[in-house]
Amino acid sequence: LTGNEPLTILPLTSEMEEAAVKAHYKVCDRLKLEKKQRRMCRRDPGVAETLMEAISMSALECQYQFRFERWNCTLEGRYRASLLKRGFKETAFLYAISSAGLTHAMAKACSAGRMERCTCDEAPDLENREAWQWGGCGDNLKYSNKFVKEFLGRKPNKDLRARVDFHNNLVGMKVIKAGVETTCKCHGVSGSCTVRTCWRQLSPFHEIGKQLKQKYETSLKVGSTTNEATGEGDISPPKKSIPGHGDQIPRTTDLVYIDDSPSFCMMSRYSPGTSGRKCYKDKNCDSICCGRGHNTQSRVVTRPCQCQVRWCCYVECKQCTQREEVYTCKD
Repeated sequence: LTGNEPLTILPLTSEMEEAAVKAHYKVCDRLKLEKKQRRMCRRDPGVAETLMEAISMSALECQYQFRFERWNCTLEGRYRASLLKRGFKETAFLYAISSAGLTHAMAKACSAGRMERCTCDEAPDLENREAWQWGGCGDNLKYSNKFVKEFLGRKPNKDLRARVDFHNNLVGMKVIKAGVETTCKCHGVSGSCTVRTCWRQLSPFHEIGKQLKQKYETSLKVGSTTNEATGEGDISPPKKSIPGHGDQIPRTTDLVYIDDSPSFCMMSRYSPGTSGRKCYKDKNCDSICCGRGHNTQSRVVTRPCQCQVRWCCYVECKQCTQREEVYTCKD
């Protein structure tokens, strides 16, 4: 989705509208949402599309950020289901990147005109029509935050795991908010700023993924306490301190977890293990292969090289053949 596609190309007949609504409802049903989430999905045709985009974007970013790790964000079927049942630090990252992905995708969908219930983040003293005309259509983080908070549900009171998931969801949303930048554009004779429009723009999602990966590295293990005044549960440091962490109290921007992670070295319910995984000899083979060593295979590859742009209008390349070594973890 580029955001440039027209919402409608031809006038819709009542039959076409009915068919479009049914198709939209089917997508919402296929996403296996909870009752309230399904209702929110159905009320705006753009939501289902945005949800699917957010899921895909979050999964790809997770795989990119963990491409050199033992756990490389393998989310096929049973692995994902088993991970989500436990409160690992990897699970914390999944919740944060998912809520960040939905917040990012929804804000962008609003400003791209793909939603019925929201549009631009309106700049001060600028009507929506003028915003479109001058290119000052900001990403609508205000609507996106409101939608995602309602979609993910209210803060739970007692269950520690539910509170931890809720906390990590909010961390993802806060990283998005912290990355908002103001972009301005001048409109005047010879580029003078006699008229200037400014709008809010989100950081690229790769940057969001990078920040959440850093938070994953410094995530904190937590336990549960009860607030005597309100009777509600609170997240607190675990009873046994973690080496290097002391009794550090989690901040609202820290990722938190409750279960120690498995090694992810061997096949288990949580991952396929690292047997046969490609690694990089001087970078991560020792870590990924878990001390089992690695196999080295030599192969010949042919790639385009010495490319030159020819006027007009193509690129001309030679084909270069070279031998390279591929390293894979032993069983």
